Amino acid sequence: MATATFAADVPRDGGAVSWGAVFAGAAGAAALSLVLFVLGTGLGLAVVSPWAQDGISGTTATVSTIIWVTIVQLLASVLGGYLAGRLRSRWVTVHTNEVFFRDTAHGFLAWAVSTLLMAALMSSALGAVLATGAKAGSAVVGAAATAATAATAAGEGDSTGYFVDSLFRGAPGNAQSVDANRVPEATRIFTNGLKSGELSPADTQYLGQLVAANTGLSQPDAERRVTDTFTRLDSNVREATAKAKQVADEARKASAWLALWLVVSLLIGAFVASLAATFGGRLRDSSVLKT
Repeated sequence: MATATFAADVPRDGGAVSWGAVFAGAAGAAALSLVLFVLGTGLGLAVVSPWAQDGISGTTATVSTIIWVTIVQLLASVLGGYLAGRLRSRWVTVHTNEVFFRDTAHGFLAWAVSTLLMAALMSSALGAVLATGAKAGSAVVGAAATAATAATAAGEGDSTGYFVDSLFRGAPGNAQSVDANRVPEATRIFTNGLKSGELSPADTQYLGQLVAANTGLSQPDAERRVTDTFTRLDSNVREATAKAKQVADEARKASAWLALWLVVSLLIGAFVASLAATFGGRLRDSSVLKT
């Protein structure tokens, strides 16, 4: 009959779970996560810029964040799991397979408690300062999309005004004064046409009359200028809108990847913490003085 291998005997046995060791490992993991998190936020703010021509690109920022989150999980989980395994009490007359399972459970529990502790800290009033830093970091990553959208919205109005002004330009040496009320009226007509995607024949004819009266062009030439100007304006607005949508979509995809990789990094952390606890527990049992 095969003889089972047991851990070395000690004067007394403890419970199946050493909660003191679990909480100690969780505290160590949470503290290291906090330090590395603040460090990563500082490094991120130093290299990321909301302006298109400054700082690193959005793709580089996303990949760097994913790598850093994974590194934080690995280091913190190793520390927490090792402490939980090394500090737990020894078990008398417990099979080595059971010891291995309990050490694994201690590492997993330390990881779980530290994860919950960090989640509670970041959502509490005590973590307001840290949350501000985190929001600043994420805001920098997404600021490009917001800035692009705002610039596009503002630029549409400026572009419309520019193209309307170009309608009433006279030939060199034949400049005429333009009625101040005509420009806002033409702007409103162009704005309404942008919403529907085209100018109605009546609007084209009316604007042609205004342009002809203020520039000296013939009615057909004036209407042709109106049509060409509106076509260029519509193309400009569509291009700016498409660019803003592309930036926003890239920001959405980056956020989705970050969320998915956060889940992956958490699972990696759970595994690493459990593995580290088995090493810590093995050293714990081998460190007993033999008499």
